[in-house]
Amino acid sequence: MSTDTGSSRGAAGGVLLLCRAGPDAVAPVVPLLRERAGIAGAGDGWTLLVPEGEPWRNGETVERVATGWAFALAVGVSWPVLAVWWDADRSGCVLASGFRRPVPYVWLGNGTAVGEDEAMRTLGEGLGLGAGAGAGALLALTRPEPSVDGIGRLRGLLAALAGLGLRLPPGVAPGETVEGLREVVREVVPEGAVRERVEMGEGVRAAGARAGAEAGGSGVSGGMGARVVAWVQVGLGVPVLVWGVRRRRAGWVVAGLVLVGDGVVGGVRAGAWGRA
Repeated sequence: MSTDTGSSRGAAGGVLLLCRAGPDAVAPVVPLLRERAGIAGAGDGWTLLVPEGEPWRNGETVERVATGWAFALAVGVSWPVLAVWWDADRSGCVLASGFRRPVPYVWLGNGTAVGEDEAMRTLGEGLGLGAGAGAGALLALTRPEPSVDGIGRLRGLLAALAGLGLRLPPGVAPGETVEGLREVVREVVPEGAVRERVEMGEGVRAAGARAGAEAGGSGVSGGMGARVVAWVQVGLGVPVLVWGVRRRRAGWVVAGLVLVGDGVVGGVRAGAWGRA
């Protein structure tokens, strides 16, 4: 693939979130993104999310935002989330699964791999790609190939996952502008269907923030204070989530997910869980 397929069309950055579950399972946890998101089926047992927001324009890197989104979606569910991202200089992917540390892989704009082969193997295994042609195609993305740029690497990654049933909707591809992707993925998770649960989650989140602030004390500031808040939010969110699951209370399940997801994302940004 020619290098002119690169990031010129989507130089400002973009993220595709690929969930290894159907839209019915994914839609209830979309509020954890704290962004409206377009949703579409993406083949057999896959869902595509295109967040409407672009928080990296406020100083965050696309990679870090993508990691936070994937981590938030994957906490508390049984299926993994693959975030595919790109900006003007680099492209990459991040696999998130439960509370495990996310598995990232990065390519420079010219397609040079920046990462270990073992990370790519872990990524394939986490998505359920066993040994064979698909696993070989993933490992090929770690080797030099002067004719393939960073966006081409992402497209090769998605092509390798076709063996797992992944089929992106027509017009959706790495390197496209966020505006173009929004035009293709028009169906947005309706606010009304999740408003009550999100409001419940916001209330629990606020309680967690207050508890974290009290635990941190007035003498703890900056990064340490943010870490304390993250730890407290996760500590409060897990029992809420478990209680909701055991009693089949969807509202409390989402509230727990929102609180845990918020704590995890805040912890990632504050370095509470180690470098993402």
